Amino acid sequence: MCQKKYIDDFTVLQTRRVTHDYVIIDLQHPSQLPDIRPGQFVQVKVEDRPNVFLRRPISVHDADKNQGILRLLVQEVGEGTRWMGQLEPGQKLNLVYPLGNSFPMPKTDRVLLVGGGCGIAPLLFLGKELRKHGIKPRFLMGARSAAHLIDMSEYRELGDVYVTTEDGSEGTKGFVIHHPVMKTDKPDFDVIYTCGPEPMMKVLAKYAANHHLDCHVSLENSMACGIGACLCCVTATQQGNKCTCIDGPVFDSKDLKW
Repeated sequence: MCQKKYIDDFTVLQTRRVTHDYVIIDLQHPSQLPDIRPGQFVQVKVEDRPNVFLRRPISVHDADKNQGILRLLVQEVGEGTRWMGQLEPGQKLNLVYPLGNSFPMPKTDRVLLVGGGCGIAPLLFLGKELRKHGIKPRFLMGARSAAHLIDMSEYRELGDVYVTTEDGSEGTKGFVIHHPVMKTDKPDFDVIYTCGPEPMMKVLAKYAANHHLDCHVSLENSMACGIGACLCCVTATQQGNKCTCIDGPVFDSKDLKW
């Protein structure tokens, strides 16, 4: 069954800068927040910017239905996201939501969540959902440097956190695939959940296939509409071309033509 979609004006509670180019925006729903699942995303309307024609897709970083709070992790990479980074308490932000599918719950408690860059965004919400199911997740986070790591304390409250940085300023030097937890012939996890740069996820998908593990990837394709109308986010799968925004963004890595 297709999940109902909404268009609402949320109120900005706070915009908190966590690195020089990342902010976390806390939003208050106008009445009652509907069900939102880990892995889903929203389409954000950018106001008063003549050069920004389309909404911006942003992963749900966290959601609290009881309090009606939605949290977004935003990387400032263009005019639209820079505008989001300047939002002040009391301002309104119009969202189309919740969009896309979600991460499936595992049949095992041996799970590893791998994020690179802004790809860590949906993993906090997923980690909280796993804990509700009695599963203590492990996180493997990759970043360019220690200065680019985001709110690691929140992840550590949920489970063990491993870190890699490209410059070696924290954790293991290199990419996530270079961390010792990935260097064993007999992994002590059965499922990988991942979001981040496509080259990273392709390596993880190959690793999972070689070790007979399940691997669920959240794609970060460009999405103009979020509802499958514009076809700009099409990705090739074993079952033919599919729209990332409605058939994903979460896919079983075995289903992708990688």
